[in-house]
Amino acid sequence: MDKFIVSARKYRPVTFDTVVGQPSITNTLKNAIRNNHLAQAFLFTGPRGVGKTTTARILAKTINCENVSSNVEACNECASCVSFNSGSSLNIYELDAASNNSVDDIRALVEQVRYAPQLGKYKVYIIDEVHMLSASAFNAFLKTLEEPPSYAVFILATTEKHKIIPTILSRCQIFDFNRITVEDIAMHLRDIATKENVTAEDDALHIIAQKADGALRDALSLFDQLVSFAGSTLNYKDVIENLNILDYDYYFKITDDLLAGNMSAVLLAYNEILNNGFDGHNFINGIASHFRDLLVCKDEITLPLLEVSPNVREKYKVQSRNCSANWLLDKLEIANKADMGFKASKNQRLHIELSLLRMCGTVSSSPAQPESVKKKVESGYSSTPTAAVNVAASNVIPSPTIVAGAAVKASQETTTSVVNAAQPVDITPTPAPVKERTAAPSTTQRKTISISTKLYKDSEAAVNQQAAESLPDLQEAFSIDELQAAWKAYAQTLQDQGRMTLSAALTKRIPELGEGFMIQFYVDSAAAEKDLNDQKVDLLSFLRKKLSNYKLNLTVSIGAADSANSVPYTPSEKFKKLAEKNPLLHELKKRFDLEIEY
Repeated sequence: MDKFIVSARKYRPVTFDTVVGQPSITNTLKNAIRNNHLAQAFLFTGPRGVGKTTTARILAKTINCENVSSNVEACNECASCVSFNSGSSLNIYELDAASNNSVDDIRALVEQVRYAPQLGKYKVYIIDEVHMLSASAFNAFLKTLEEPPSYAVFILATTEKHKIIPTILSRCQIFDFNRITVEDIAMHLRDIATKENVTAEDDALHIIAQKADGALRDALSLFDQLVSFAGSTLNYKDVIENLNILDYDYYFKITDDLLAGNMSAVLLAYNEILNNGFDGHNFINGIASHFRDLLVCKDEITLPLLEVSPNVREKYKVQSRNCSANWLLDKLEIANKADMGFKASKNQRLHIELSLLRMCGTVSSSPAQPESVKKKVESGYSSTPTAAVNVAASNVIPSPTIVAGAAVKASQETTTSVVNAAQPVDITPTPAPVKERTAAPSTTQRKTISISTKLYKDSEAAVNQQAAESLPDLQEAFSIDELQAAWKAYAQTLQDQGRMTLSAALTKRIPELGEGFMIQFYVDSAAAEKDLNDQKVDLLSFLRKKLSNYKLNLTVSIGAADSANSVPYTPSEKFKKLAEKNPLLHELKKRFDLEIEY
């Protein structure tokens, strides 16, 4: 029985041309050898499994070869190449700095540098994991590295370049090895499978390449493991089962259910995923990657960023046509928040389920609409999955609820308009100008809108508010007392949200109403002015709806305190205000030696 050799060793590159995924580095080294511009110290740095040590050995073998080919490759026939292939070459010295990191080990190496090679031109010293050397070992190595003999070449390899002292880096030519692409790894695995008489599906090889995360050695180890499991036939199902990877089909199905608003199907699919032994954190990261890949498919220019097999790429192209970019960005935002909060959550399953419900119930950004729906919207008609709304005549102002029904499916730009609430989207026929609400005739026909979830209702309320603001001619007269009451109501909502500083700034003074429904409000500081201006859009939206007047506007500026316009806030201010009305309070405070509590 022949002894088994793992693929990482059996198919280890032996020439520059067989190194996978590092063409710029191998070409540079070949040109240096061809032009006799070989440096005496190299630093190969990069992630694990990308070919640093392999390239160092190929370089050491090639520069000592007696019959270098015109393509700058070793001949594998001369005495130097034969001794190298058999592992008996005296010109190549390898040191593992992870276990030989003391100053004595480096002194022993420096002592060997004094002796010239007996066969070949160069003595090559390969120091792997060089960042593990101690500080004293680095210092002992500095002088030799700076002024080595003409026959000595040092090749340092590391995965953590930042741990190497700058004086060492300045003495080396640095080559940064890249992660190997999924396509390059898959192609290399396909060649090895052919040599090993293994029938492998392209989807299976791409999954192995993705799992390897840019490391060819890891990919070859996974390949050996899966061949031991599946035999001479390697298919996609065996790979995802053995590597415990979630199938693409789950992500495609869940995305279709999210587009359809089918919450039950989404929750059942997630339950099935958990029952199959998959982790919720991996799932939410996987669905986020799926949305990212769909977003990549929206433009032909970014398609090369999609590292999947051709079969799966076609599935992504088809599904991406049903998703708008805004919709995908919205889902990515939810998935990202779920990822960040997963470890801190006490009930992690519920945490993921709530995120899925938010994805399913968010209507502020809807998928791309067919042309037939767009034409209906332009003509004043729109439909939702659960309702149909008809606008009967162009001289009728639809109620905010009806406008909201149309706004839900009007355009994929609804996301931006609802969030900002600053640029209303009006998709209704041009209404006749009216002065009061009572002037609107009740001839609008509508069907009952039934929405199955609270999340949908919350989003619909936001759309209703946005749609109401799209009626600029609607204005009702109101008193200053009504304005102040609405103002205090908004301040109370901020206080309920825990935004005490902003709430205090609003209640510090009384708003003034000028001509043309212009509200003037004064604050004490520039910081308060900035905070209120940032909140201005939301505040105006609240007041306009509360007072049924969409001509309201607001200016915020810094002004001196005015006792007539100022609202007592602190206990001392309240006492001062009361004492102005009743001076006997000062006598009472003095007689009983009272203090104002803070």
